[in-house]
Amino acid sequence: MYRPRIVVAALRGGSGKTILSVGIIAALRKLGKKISSFKKGPDYIDAGWLALAAGQPCYNLDTYLIPEDRVLDSFLNHSESGDLALIEGSRGLFDGTDLDGTTSTAELAKLLQAPVLLCLDCTKSTRTMAAVLLGCKLFDPRVEIKGVILNRIAGSRHEAILRKSIDHYTGIPILGAVPKLGREILPERHMGLVPTPEHRLAVHAVEEISEIAEKYLDIDAIADTACGAEDLKTSGPSAESPGRIESGEKATSAASPRIGIVRDSAFQFYYPENIQALEAAGGRPILISPLEENRDMPEVDALYIGGGFPETHAGQLAENHRFREALRKLSREGLPIYAECGGLMYLAQELTLEQGRFPMAGVLPIVLGFSKRPQGLGYTRVCVEIENPYFPVGFEFKGHEFHYSKTIEWRGSEKDLIFRMKRGAGVWNGRDGILYKNVLATYTHLHSLGVPEWAEAMVRNAEAFRRR
Repeated sequence: MYRPRIVVAALRGGSGKTILSVGIIAALRKLGKKISSFKKGPDYIDAGWLALAAGQPCYNLDTYLIPEDRVLDSFLNHSESGDLALIEGSRGLFDGTDLDGTTSTAELAKLLQAPVLLCLDCTKSTRTMAAVLLGCKLFDPRVEIKGVILNRIAGSRHEAILRKSIDHYTGIPILGAVPKLGREILPERHMGLVPTPEHRLAVHAVEEISEIAEKYLDIDAIADTACGAEDLKTSGPSAESPGRIESGEKATSAASPRIGIVRDSAFQFYYPENIQALEAAGGRPILISPLEENRDMPEVDALYIGGGFPETHAGQLAENHRFREALRKLSREGLPIYAECGGLMYLAQELTLEQGRFPMAGVLPIVLGFSKRPQGLGYTRVCVEIENPYFPVGFEFKGHEFHYSKTIEWRGSEKDLIFRMKRGAGVWNGRDGILYKNVLATYTHLHSLGVPEWAEAMVRNAEAFRRR
């Protein structure tokens, strides 16, 4: 199956692969190409920048969260209408969850049978980069490193030595050399890059990055490398696989349950497939925002509050008394509410920051603070141990967490925490999943392709609430 494709990888995080990926996508789009963008691993922020550059959603491919066959189906499905697919890797090329590099960018590249474009941060290094690149080439010959981009070049002499050394010792083509940039085009903060909804000049930033790519990268050669990828040895996406989720699989109408999606600059972490899965299960998504003051909560039959940055919007969230009171009232009445990470923070009693104490929605028996270091970071695995409206007892699923918030006062009991963490930090004493009536809040983010039962449960609960 023909799918022009390329994986952009690096030796470590912070090497510049996101800015280069954004630049390549934007430059190709200017040439009239339709680019299908993907992000390896559990990531919302980088995916947001890739989506902005491509002008369409970016989809995550992660073999820890999602079975390999569904990862492959998702890639085939979402790259079907594009001229070229670009997959941005995560961390170092061979970095995974175990000694064998399981879940690494390299393993994803092999699954997709995709050529790799390796971004090298060449800061204060010359001939050694050839040795490092040769090591990568020999470490796993099944990973096809088809090109290199030299990043953070100090000058023409630096570039010349690098080019000569890499050509002599590895023979891998150099498809671009980018100098050290005078300033950060994509600024960072505690959880990585500033997300597109909070970057005031996001569109301008993408345009600036595309100009850098056009100037310093061989865009035609990169496209040729992607187009030179061998046909994928697969029969194509399975019609039955959740990897083929399409919105509207079940016809929606005015009678369909309304699923409120709390989505704005405070709550922006949603996988596109999760929203699509709710639609496919028969739900009707409705976007709402607690940042819009003095507006009533629209009529909904369930609520999905994703992750984000409530800490940077704490003042606005606290000032919207009408929304907070409506949320408390609806939760007492049994409205199904599923909240992840930032959503959990918003449902708390209070959020304590350096700037002061901010009242939140007051639904859950917990007070949260904020740390300068991550309190939960990485993949999770949870086991459901207490009855709830979403998952059967004994059910296990995989997810991920990344949060700086921490519990400073737990006012509930052990039975209010329905998940036992088999991997990850969770909320309190190795547990997660705060349950109150039909509210379930957790630090663990899930992906619907890995947990297809979630969307069905959401819509089922919404239908029950609508009929009450």
